Amino acid sequence: MTATKTDRRVETVDTGAGPARITWVPAERAREGARLVLALGHGAGGGIDSRDLRALAAALPAHGVTVALVEQPWRVAGKKVAPAPRTLDTGWRGVWPTLVAPGLPVVAGGRSAGARVACRTAAELGARAVLALGFPLHPPGRPEKSRAEELLGTGVPTLVVQGGNDPFGRPAEFPPGEYELTEVPHGDHGFAVPKKSGSTEERAMGILTDAVTAWLPALL
Repeated sequence: MTATKTDRRVETVDTGAGPARITWVPAERAREGARLVLALGHGAGGGIDSRDLRALAAALPAHGVTVALVEQPWRVAGKKVAPAPRTLDTGWRGVWPTLVAPGLPVVAGGRSAGARVACRTAAELGARAVLALGFPLHPPGRPEKSRAEELLGTGVPTLVVQGGNDPFGRPAEFPPGEYELTEVPHGDHGFAVPKKSGSTEERAMGILTDAVTAWLPALL
């Protein structure tokens, strides 16, 4: 059995960047079985309804993981353009005390811009690990504008899940480092796969959720 929408609890949290919102998807039998919290931030071009965040929120509660989907203040305010990285970091820092309040280890994660935020703040906030979904290694067509330092500087165990055809950085472009990387074949930046590839969204999301599910137990 996986968590349903009726199991979810939405909480608004004041931050230095404005009100943020956390949608809690509790682990099954949370009182007895919850082992950790996976906090997931969204990207600069969308919210918590992206396919990868939805897939993880559906799959992980059955494995003792409470998923916290974090909406940044700019998104809660209805704005269409994300603010500067330092403002995103301020919003993330502001929700952290609420994320750790259950008393469980917290894995900081997110997709795209949310992955960058998690990487930049993991060490200072005391995150157990970082999950980076679609890490934007560089702007499309601009490999010289590398953001590798953010990924390499997390200071904690890190898993990157990257689409094989992500224009923000294909798996082969990632530098060596103390992190794990799982490729979603044919996936773009949002893990969409073309029909001609012979793959499906279900298969792509299965690769993603299987990789995360296998990685998390080693953090406990």
